[in-house]
Amino acid sequence: MLIDISPSWQEKLQSEFDKPYFKTLMLQVTEEYQEHTCFPPKELIFNAFNSCSFEDVKVVIIGQDPYHGEGEANGLSFSVHNDVKIPPSLRNIYREIASDLDSVFMPNNGNLQHWAAQGVLLLNASLTVRKDSPNSHKHLKWNVFTDEVIRLISEEKEHVVFLLWGAFAHKKGAKIDSTKHLVLTSGHPSPMSANQGKWFGNKHFSQTNEYLKQIGKKPIEWF
Repeated sequence: MLIDISPSWQEKLQSEFDKPYFKTLMLQVTEEYQEHTCFPPKELIFNAFNSCSFEDVKVVIIGQDPYHGEGEANGLSFSVHNDVKIPPSLRNIYREIASDLDSVFMPNNGNLQHWAAQGVLLLNASLTVRKDSPNSHKHLKWNVFTDEVIRLISEEKEHVVFLLWGAFAHKKGAKIDSTKHLVLTSGHPSPMSANQGKWFGNKHFSQTNEYLKQIGKKPIEWF
């Protein structure tokens, strides 16, 4: 499989691409796409990286794996294509933004490309999934790769905001250097977690913007 990734990430990750595990991973992903219907479309597997260069990363939001329904996933965590119904987790994210920023806010689509364009890396732990089968590519070594991406950002950048939502993301981000980055944690925005009081009221979006302003960076326009 051709690794279609932007030059800024290519340079940073080339040593990872050269490792045996990653070459095996690409062969396995190619076979999965040949033998099964998988998402996102092959050309969007690395969309999170192609939409937000290494130099531009200001915020990292970690998801688990892509949406597994037909035509939903667009390669960005929590994001869907324009014409797709807004998923429940993303709807709860929007509700928290509206409450946190004290605004009337409910977009008519779930495409988060405009976040990525502002420096938000929307990173799933696994970059691919089989249709109608959540977490189906967990056995592939995407986690090794995305752990390296997180380590790279943590070590080589400063003052990045990491938003870790839910136990999976908390574990995934456990090694982030919190002495030079802002790490915010809460429950997951899924209905089950949100309804248990673990999501709403976390104020991650205002905290992110306040931090970015303090370090002289432009805040994120969440809507």
